[in-house]
Amino acid sequence: MAMIPRLEMRQGQSLVMTPQLQQAIKLLQLSNIELQEFVETELERNPLLEREENPTEAQAPAESGDAQALDFDSGMAPAEAALDVSVADMAPDLSQNELAEAGAAPLQDWSKASSGKSFDDMPGLEDTLAQDISLAEHLDTQLTQAGLSPIERMIGSVLIDAVDDWGYMRADVREIADRIGADERQVRSVLDIMQGFEPVGVMARDIPECLALQLKDRGRFDPAMQKLLAHLDLLAKGQIERLQIVCGVDREDLSEMIAEVRALTPKPGAGFGGGAVQSIAPDVYIKQAPDGSWMVELNSDTMPRVLMNQRYYATVSKTAKREEDKQFLTECATNASWLVKSLDQRAKTILKVAREIVRQQDGFFAHGVAHLRPLNLKTVAAAIEMHESTVSRVTSNKHLSCARGLFELKYFFTASIASADGGEAHSAEAVRHQIKGLIESETPNGILSDDQIVEILIEKGVDIARRTVAKYRESLRIPSSVERKRKLANGI
Repeated sequence: MAMIPRLEMRQGQSLVMTPQLQQAIKLLQLSNIELQEFVETELERNPLLEREENPTEAQAPAESGDAQALDFDSGMAPAEAALDVSVADMAPDLSQNELAEAGAAPLQDWSKASSGKSFDDMPGLEDTLAQDISLAEHLDTQLTQAGLSPIERMIGSVLIDAVDDWGYMRADVREIADRIGADERQVRSVLDIMQGFEPVGVMARDIPECLALQLKDRGRFDPAMQKLLAHLDLLAKGQIERLQIVCGVDREDLSEMIAEVRALTPKPGAGFGGGAVQSIAPDVYIKQAPDGSWMVELNSDTMPRVLMNQRYYATVSKTAKREEDKQFLTECATNASWLVKSLDQRAKTILKVAREIVRQQDGFFAHGVAHLRPLNLKTVAAAIEMHESTVSRVTSNKHLSCARGLFELKYFFTASIASADGGEAHSAEAVRHQIKGLIESETPNGILSDDQIVEILIEKGVDIARRTVAKYRESLRIPSSVERKRKLANGI
């Protein structure tokens, strides 16, 4: 077959991710702290952008002619109409990684690509070095990796908030349980798990407990040590002879025990005090209305308000003579307009997602964690007519504040268990809570096997398999029925 040159016309479709679209997607997944930093950078590098000082609700930029203002909805009225350009609608055919329910890796900041910056403008080596992390961040990382259920992670987050700079948990367990609507035993169970986190001794409620955790980690927490920690006041007073009698040891053994205690760390969290503590500001407030419904409103303090100075742009454009100057002004105007629109769209998207989460999980806000319903990204996305990837980005690094505390939006998504009678599905966390309650209420002569638990749950309308019960029981760190019987027989 002869090879000859020829011209052909082909028609096809392709998705082009413009720098502005990349910017809009990037802003969705930023936390409010990261967003503030990003906006500050844009204000410095774009002369057409201005911070809106003392904004008023009645501001009408079309009448002033000076600027295009960013106006946020108060959150108290029904959901407003979205902008003409929606991030999810602009890119409905992103790659599989982009559409992944768990969220994609952070996007590169392509908003800087159009400015033609050189390598001199890139961050220096010192800016790329790892930053010191706080104790709360260190504990939160371990909490995420601990394989706990959403309810347990939610409880763990509340416990971390109560940890001081030295690593001690200063809140009362019963008060936390009452506030978030959880069982006190469940809160204590999560605390026991977290007291195994690094650094050893963290999450203790007092010095004896902190030292005991460290001794247990070393395998040295015997009855004599336990008595010594219970009488640290005698050690502080130098009453060695009384300590010998209390601990039941001779002088030499007591000296070794005291040396071991003095080698421990009474402030396990002190090594994480390198940086300033940044408190988490909620993106959304949830309040109960007088009629019992839930009101959702944005935290305006975390939403940067910027505008584009149209008058300054018109004035400077008339004086620009060189082609490079005109191109620079055009880029600044385009980036400024897109930033204003992107910030507005970000705020409205967060509000829509938060409203739907509150609507779906109203049982949690009214009665506590045991009333979480099954919920996934697809359900929320379908209800607000957005893409799952958009909902995934919005729920990452965003928090809501309610009477029960501060929670990340992603914690309200739980798996579901089908109903045995074809009714409404049950939240996996609610089923796990029922399993734990059944086991905790069993008598010495009535230890429940996994099969018996399945039968009880089916009678309650929960369609669940035995292997699922076993999986949930193991996730709760509850031994099998055989092991529980053996422990009761041995008096453990």
